[in-house]
Amino acid sequence: MAELERRYGQTIGRADAGVIDEGLRAYMIRVYNYMASGVAITGVVAYVIYAMSVVTGADGTITGLTSFGNLMYASAFKWIVIFAPLAMVFFLSFKIQSMSVGTAQMLFWLFSALMGASISSIFLVYAGTSIARVFFITAAAFGALSLWGYTTKKDISGWGSFLFMGLIGIILASLVNLFIGSTALQFAVSVIGVLVFAGLTAYDTQQIKEMYSVNDDGTVAGKKAVMGALRLYLDFINLFMMLLQLLGDRR
Repeated sequence: MAELERRYGQTIGRADAGVIDEGLRAYMIRVYNYMASGVAITGVVAYVIYAMSVVTGADGTITGLTSFGNLMYASAFKWIVIFAPLAMVFFLSFKIQSMSVGTAQMLFWLFSALMGASISSIFLVYAGTSIARVFFITAAAFGALSLWGYTTKKDISGWGSFLFMGLIGIILASLVNLFIGSTALQFAVSVIGVLVFAGLTAYDTQQIKEMYSVNDDGTVAGKKAVMGALRLYLDFINLFMMLLQLLGDRR
């Protein structure tokens, strides 16, 4: 009897582990698909807004701004564009429990579009080839860091408090630098930002993995996937922006 319990117990345990593994894999793929779709929307919106905003010469150089460009980049409206994604992040984070999965998805994609509008000015500042190069560097670094966070057996939850303090410091310093325009402060913020968002990529991936539960129904799992995608999306975009400030070739 004991032998039967041992054998069947092992078999059931392996079956449960297989179900959890398959469910976790599907959940993580869903997170990454949402995140990738958000990045794609951001890129398309950013370039379209840039293209609508500039006047170019025969050689492709920027010679001026259109009326739309003046609205986006040279009027008080630019502050709304800059801070709208931040407002959307807070709204989605606080209200996601009371909305459907479909609504959460649509708000995430809306947020991604707003972020595209917010960062579209990078095309005014940096060469297109430079932006593409830094994007692929970011994608490679993000992929490696996220993979490590997913596969490591080390518990890195202790990183959270230090990374959060670093994030708050970066936000405050960036807000101050919007008004003082210090290149030295911007360089320091970029260097520290790369380290912080590299750590957050691995940390958030492990936390998102730990959030998964085989007992979650479709609604709960869907909302967790959206919020996980939002966290990784923010890590990717911020890592990209920090690397662009360090490695990008200005026009």
